[in-house]
Amino acid sequence: MARVDRGRLTVLTAEGERRVSCAGAVHAGTAPAVGDWVALRGEQAVQVLPRRTAFVRTAAGRGSGAQVVAANVDVVLVVDALGAEARLRRIERYLAVAWASGATPVVVLTKADLCADVPAAVAQVAEDAVGVDVLPVSAVTGSGLAAVRELVPAGCTAAMVGPSGVGKSSLLNALAGQPVAAVAGIRGDGRGRHTTTARELHPLPGGGLLIDTPGMRELALADGEGLSATYADVADWAAGCRFRDCAHRTEPGCAVAAAIDRGDLDPARFVAWRKLQAEAHRQELRADARARAAESARLRALHRQLRARPGR
Repeated sequence: MARVDRGRLTVLTAEGERRVSCAGAVHAGTAPAVGDWVALRGEQAVQVLPRRTAFVRTAAGRGSGAQVVAANVDVVLVVDALGAEARLRRIERYLAVAWASGATPVVVLTKADLCADVPAAVAQVAEDAVGVDVLPVSAVTGSGLAAVRELVPAGCTAAMVGPSGVGKSSLLNALAGQPVAAVAGIRGDGRGRHTTTARELHPLPGGGLLIDTPGMRELALADGEGLSATYADVADWAAGCRFRDCAHRTEPGCAVAAAIDRGDLDPARFVAWRKLQAEAHRQELRADARARAAESARLRALHRQLRARPGR
């Protein structure tokens, strides 16, 4: 499925592109997302087929509903722009969601033509993007495009995710070899302008498929599944702590604190890991009534223990 527009779907079939409606049974079950395979009956989509992977975020607002940004994706291109100070914490957040999707994440740094020292900028991001390839690219000069094309061969589906203005649409046009997405100029502060307004799947000349997504003002984790891969280095240090329930604060034998003291672990990266862990935990509590009940029971038991202590 290439696009969803208020109950109308754009689907790619062997006969070409078609516009179909959504049957009521589809809405009652799995809501279709870009990248889904759907079963058609006449001019209606009647079923969403099981997904292999899904890039999922928590929907914006106070609710806890999960929103599928792109389905059946093989590679997630986490896109950010060079030319300014690297936004490492933001990249880490996108990587956490990408790892949880079941797809392979790759960081793509656009606007390499605006960066004075590309190798240094790439090295800075690569140090934090543990286990992930980091590719610089310029849609203006064409530098790095071949490496990105190799990520999306025939039969492969990739999704580009990232904030507004980092050059996703320009990269899509460069990979497609023709203007398939609207682009806008650079603002006065050097940042790009928001252009993409809907998620859409585009066929590429080599036979691959690329999903372009709008910039996300909020990217809340749906769960904590991707954190262990995103922060594999922090998790490895934590595994070496003396106590299994170490809070990594003042406990003796804390390997994380020792790594920070030696300069082996950036304290800002550790803080980001703890912040995303707490966010994922809160989301799980909101989304799972059983988890909420278990947390309430744990707190009640703790209060009973405190009241039962001598001297109280």
